[in-house]
Amino acid sequence: MYNLNGKVALVTGAGGEHGIGRAIATRLAREGADVIVNDVTARPYAESQSGWRGLPDVVHEIEATGRRATGIVADVSDANQVKQMVQQALEQFGHIDILVNNAGSRPGRDRVAVVNLDEKDWDLVQRVNVKGTFLCCRSIARHMIDRGQGGKIVNMSSTSGKQGSACYAAYCASKFAVIGFTQSLALELAPHRINVNAICPTLVDTERVDYIAAALAPKDVSAQAYRAEMIQRVGSVTPLGRVAQGTDVAKMAAFLASSESDYLTGLALSVAGGSQMH
Repeated sequence: MYNLNGKVALVTGAGGEHGIGRAIATRLAREGADVIVNDVTARPYAESQSGWRGLPDVVHEIEATGRRATGIVADVSDANQVKQMVQQALEQFGHIDILVNNAGSRPGRDRVAVVNLDEKDWDLVQRVNVKGTFLCCRSIARHMIDRGQGGKIVNMSSTSGKQGSACYAAYCASKFAVIGFTQSLALELAPHRINVNAICPTLVDTERVDYIAAALAPKDVSAQAYRAEMIQRVGSVTPLGRVAQGTDVAKMAAFLASSESDYLTGLALSVAGGSQMH
């Protein structure tokens, strides 16, 4: 366990019931942090029939641990909305020590061959995954520098940010960019004792897999069946024998957010069960 008592974290893209963001936010709270959770809408997967309410339910979970929490709806790819989100967070909590850039574009029409990829679908992926990471890092880094107490920034890349895949060009390009951005920012912020690292998960069993499956499934295979096949296939070729869960990524995020990672910066750490070892 890590001691994050007195720390305040901002986690973007945290409204999904089975998402990485929720797993990270609740883990940081259990480690002692107060947490601001963000998503582009309060209930990003409104089509779910589970009764999950999105950000309000994540806030409730965090408060149940005895920590403070708030949910802020904002589009991380919009500079004005990011500015307002950070201002609101600082008004409520006074400072931010940890930023986790987890928000990502919803997969779908971008998962096609480059020759069939529409410009608007390419742009959406870059706008959310790359520009969103940049805007949040810029805003929080300015605050951390002014405060002079150091800080931790964790950017979400992917194993697809280290190796390309067919029909994933837009996504791979965005996640490669996040790694390069992380390295540059780490060098810039090192004199201020602000650590900047990236996490590179493999396929994680979240709501996002539903959309990937729907985009990639052959015409004679249902999205649900293809999703199950994807999970089975990835698990079968992973040395540790299973597909990743949000909690696996949250464990790495908690470590990088803690003082245990004080001498680590500019890294892109794979959470891949042995399927990627660099």
